[in-house]
Amino acid sequence: MNEIMTWVEAERLSFADLLADLRDDEWSRDSLCAGWTVQDVAAHLTLSTRLTLGMAVWGAIKARGSFDRMEADLARKRATQFSRAELIEQIRSTAGSEKHAPGSSSLDCLLDALVHGQDIARPLGRPRPMPVKPTIAALEHLRGNAFYGAPKRLRGVKLVATDTDWSGGDGPDELHAPLADLILLASGRPAGLANATGPGVACLELRI
Repeated sequence: MNEIMTWVEAERLSFADLLADLRDDEWSRDSLCAGWTVQDVAAHLTLSTRLTLGMAVWGAIKARGSFDRMEADLARKRATQFSRAELIEQIRSTAGSEKHAPGSSSLDCLLDALVHGQDIARPLGRPRPMPVKPTIAALEHLRGNAFYGAPKRLRGVKLVATDTDWSGGDGPDELHAPLADLILLASGRPAGLANATGPGVACLELRI
């Protein structure tokens, strides 16, 4: 298993541990993903190793070409098809699987697990440390990836981590924040602004 997949497996297992520790009422709480509950996000992560090309095509047709709507529809369907215990077991059982959604890569799987872990943990007030080396790798992948909208979102902004020696982007406006907040901001989540400082904050406030 290569280094990236080792990171992916560890994050998926950690994600499953987080879910296993949730109270019943926490599963129905809102996540950082607009319109998604914690249970929806959990169901979405089970699709990382189960989404086939056929499912994606049919889902896109039903969602009238909207990728975001397709992902939401598929996640919510699984959230009603399987119990919470089953969703957790599905994540655990394929944590080390190298299968991934059509058009994605192992770095996308890593990004998925890291960001969605924060999507759940933050609204619930649960601490979830981000491993430095995997988070930097995922952030570098995200920062230059047009699929996620990051290049446009981060245009003219230099990201500077306050909890490790990392920066990315060519400025001229700097934004300083912990790595966990930088990856949230790069993926379009306003929650990352809470711990951010610098002139780049104004740019991101307008764009996300």
